[in-house]
This record gives sequence, structure tokens and C-alpha cells, in this order.
Amino acid sequence: MLVVFVAPFFSPAATQMIEAALALPHIRLAVIAQQPLDQLPRHLAGRLVGHWHVADVTDAAQLAWAVQGLSAAHGAVARCFAAYEQSQLPLAIVREQLGIPGLPSSAANNFRDKARMKDVLRAAGIPVARHQLVGQPGDARRFVADVGFPIVVKPPAGAGAKATERITDANALEDALQRYRPTVDDPMLAEEFLRGTEHSLETVTINGKPVWHSLTRYAPTPLEVIENPWIQWTVLLPREVDDPRYDDIKRIGDKALAALGMTTGVSHCEWFRRPDGSVAISEIAARPPGANMTTMISRAHDIDFVGSWIRLMVDGQFVTPARRYAVGTAYLRGQGHGAVASIEGLDTVQREYAHLICDARPPYLGQHPTGSYEGEGFLILRHPDTRVVQDALTRIISTVKVVLR
Repeated sequence: MLVVFVAPFFSPAATQMIEAALALPHIRLAVIAQQPLDQLPRHLAGRLVGHWHVADVTDAAQLAWAVQGLSAAHGAVARCFAAYEQSQLPLAIVREQLGIPGLPSSAANNFRDKARMKDVLRAAGIPVARHQLVGQPGDARRFVADVGFPIVVKPPAGAGAKATERITDANALEDALQRYRPTVDDPMLAEEFLRGTEHSLETVTINGKPVWHSLTRYAPTPLEVIENPWIQWTVLLPREVDDPRYDDIKRIGDKALAALGMTTGVSHCEWFRRPDGSVAISEIAARPPGANMTTMISRAHDIDFVGSWIRLMVDGQFVTPARRYAVGTAYLRGQGHGAVASIEGLDTVQREYAHLICDARPPYLGQHPTGSYEGEGFLILRHPDTRVVQDALTRIISTVKVVLR
């Protein structure tokens, strides 16, 4: 079976996925990427049956050219998929053109176009933030008149909190309109600002049927993290995934996936628990989660979740794992400007929580800021008791200080 995996770059996450795919004995793996093959570690590159170098993995024409070239050289392509969100729609178009099974383009467009997504969800009776596609300044001003400040604005095809901006008053709105300069052909998306605690819901779906769920909680919200580069933040994956207090979001999440047209794969839904206890969905991606969540899921169940996702995409099979631990990640982010000049409190928490730490990428002196919400380093903890993990995360981010100068 010839399988094609698509990734823009050979990042650590993409490399991990390639390695997991190569572990399947019954497939032959080819890769489409924007990097040449010599950028992939040799022990992996030598095991690929093919590689196709393209300029842009979000261009359906280039992807079709690459898939057809690989098929001509190595035989019919049985599966073609990616974890990169921006590739989902063009890949779906290519699969339909070439008769390769996978998520339909109509569903991929539902997931990729956030305005369309919210229209579909609202029509299905699913609670989502109120929104407006802004093709001219008057659209945004009328939307604010209806919902009030604050609002958030983003590209309709944004991914997660990236490129998302909170607008708190009329001056900020006018400034954003000047910078975005929205048009009917190139609009921006305005949304109601959701208040409450923010979470994620991960779901494995096979042939349209949800078969497994996972949950996390962000503290603070990803938007606050993006707005404040110095904030150290946490993601908590509770052990009690089957607790009745999560029944509502799992039911609503499953209904949302059905409305959007999910077939087989892993989805990542960001949602809010509002102050009144109700649930509202922010957005959903038809891909595995980022921010170390695949590692956290792996540690919570003593499995290789990346490998499980690869088998799901290749064979349509998923073995439901038992939740053994609560897991949390503390993201350590620098304060100030420049390189890392000092790190305070890290040795203390590493000694204090050595029995909990299962993965770590500590910051180091002289390190330049990553510019990412994941920060300059992280510690991943696990323990059977969720409270133990939560308390440790709180102490870590209050104790560790990464100073930039």
C-alpha cells in the first residue's frame, strides 16, 4: 500500500509522524514537502520510497502534480493525508480529483472556513459565538452595534488563536480596519468575544461515528497568551474524562462533527464553559492538536498517540485506550527582550517535581525567543490524581522566571 504524507517542513512534529508511518510494516511511504529530502534525518529519508519537493503544500495544483508524479513512479496512491491545517482543503480537492479516499472537500471547507463553519453549526442548533464576515468597514461597525465590545477579529481561514486579535473599543476597531483593509474578496472575520474557561475536545471518528474523546483545559486562554508574550501558561488534561460534567460538550461536539461532515480522523475542538455553565464552541479543526497535546494524550494512556493517528488514517482502525493518568504542561516563556539571560526557580521545581516530570524541554542561557505560544521551554507532568498535577502546574509557573535581555 502506497501512502503519501504531506508536510510543509520537516519539523519535530512532522518528523515524528513520518517515523510513526514508517513503523507500519504493510505500507510504503512517500512524502511531499517544501523542503528537500536532505533536510530529513538520514535514518528516515533512506526508508522512504519517494519524495516530491513542492513550493507550496497549500496549492492544490502543486499537490496534484506531486501525487501524480509519485503514483507514476511507485504505483497507485492508497492514502494521502496531512496534519497541517492549511493543507486540509487542497488535499481533499486532490483526493477527489484522483479518486483517493479521505475527508470530502465539502467537509474540509466546513472545517477550514471559520465563518462557514459557524454558519453550519448555528444552522444545526449548536451554540457558537456570534460572527460576521466583514467585507467592508460598515459590516464591522454594524456587528459591534449588535454585540458590543470586546470582539475578536481574525482571517476566515485562521488556525487556532494565531492571527486572532481582541478589539476593545472603537479606536481599536478603526485601527484594525485600516490594517486589514477587508474587501468582499478578502474579508476578515469578526466574532463575539466568549467569556469563561477555555478547553479543548479531541475526538476520534471512524466513518462518521465518534469512538473516543479526550479533554484539556487552558489557563489562561490562548488569546491571552498570544496577546501577552511573557505569560507562562498551562494545559491540563484531567484523568476524569468520563465525568458527567463533560457529557454536554461531548454530546455537542459529536453533533458538531456530524454537521460539518467529519468522516475518519482526529479532530480538535476549542470550546468555552461560560460563567452560567453553558457551553459554546469556538472552532474545530480536522487534525490532531498542537501544543504538545499529542504527547500529553500519549502519556495519559501509556500509548503512542501519533502512531495511533497514523494507523487510523491508513487503516481506519483505532484501539480505544484506558485513561491512566492526568497530564499537564507548563509552558515557560521569557520576560523582556533579547536572549535568555537568566532562569530562576527551574532547578527548584525540577527537584521538587522530579517524580512527576515525564517530558521536558527546559530553556537555556543564550537561547533566542521562539516567538511561539509554546515559549522557550516546557515541563510535562503526570500523576493518577488530577489535583496533584494541577497544583504542581500552578507552582511551576509561579516559581520559574525566564529573563530576557
